Amino acid sequence: MTNSRISTARWAVAVAVAAGAALVGVIGATVPAAATTPVPVTVPASVAASSVAVRAHGRVDPVALRGALAGLPDAYVRGAMVKVSGREGRWSGTAGEWTGPVDARFAVGSVTKVFTGAVALQLVGEGRLSLDDTVQELLPGLLPASYEPITVGQLLSHTSGLQKPECVRAGTPVEVVTSAVSCGSPTTPGKAVQYNGVNYFLAGLVVEKVTGRTYGEELRDRVLRPLGLRHTSLPADDWAWAEGGLVSTAPDLTRFMNALIRGVLLRPAEQRLLFTTPPVPGASFSYGGLTHTRLPGGGPLVWGKTGSNRGYASGVFATPDLDRVLVYSTLPTGQDADQELDRILRIARAAFQGHA
Repeated sequence: MTNSRISTARWAVAVAVAAGAALVGVIGATVPAAATTPVPVTVPASVAASSVAVRAHGRVDPVALRGALAGLPDAYVRGAMVKVSGREGRWSGTAGEWTGPVDARFAVGSVTKVFTGAVALQLVGEGRLSLDDTVQELLPGLLPASYEPITVGQLLSHTSGLQKPECVRAGTPVEVVTSAVSCGSPTTPGKAVQYNGVNYFLAGLVVEKVTGRTYGEELRDRVLRPLGLRHTSLPADDWAWAEGGLVSTAPDLTRFMNALIRGVLLRPAEQRLLFTTPPVPGASFSYGGLTHTRLPGGGPLVWGKTGSNRGYASGVFATPDLDRVLVYSTLPTGQDADQELDRILRIARAAFQGHA
């Protein structure tokens, strides 16, 4: 396999949720994004395909970014929002059926996992939790007695070995976990990477057990309020919860990513864990829930996370030096996962173009 194809495959994994699966699809059941209606954005029946609203400044290439959004809506992506910022300039734009402003609220899906990871690593830094603590010790009786011990670090890095949740059902976090493990069999923990949203339902339950407070309260007091993320919230009616339930905005996600990478939220030891992947072949998720990848055909190393929920397929990625930070959200039709991935790759290439 060529380096370009390997990079494309890595990006395909990194943006797997952009293939049109809503949150439920991320953790097991297949639910086309086209079957849901994006909640914060009202989409009219007809919007001019050439409609691209933009603002630009600095060394980021606005021509390339406009080109990445050109032609929307099409058969695969109905609309998109892009915000690029950092020391090398800034640019923002919308296209197609994304009719709200760049700072409109949208469901961020599994980007929520990085928020959950940050809370968990804060608890590690406070000595209230260890990456070596096991789910069985912290949440006795939740997993079947036959399961091998699964550590908190394995949950956060998707190396828990938990089976793909073919039987998952919406409900409370405990109900989600118990339904997810009600059929199928796990593999040995710590041996391989298998992206699984159930890991982060368990991580959220661990946060609650350790603190004696709700996950929402811990998230609010540890991340949202300290960073001034006034437009980020955890809707009570979204069962995706600590795995993928957050609603946010491009400015809030940009602020969060900047604070996270700068070390504002974590102590030095836990900041290192944020960028540390486990010693497992093919490991691409860190102990903070971030994934790292390079653009196909070359380009900078970037860290971030994607997510999909309520009809949105979104992501936030940044260079380690924060010279460029990308936040995007698309409205996929669910018709062709490869075509949706191609659009996201075009956006990413344009966003990070020219950065070594």
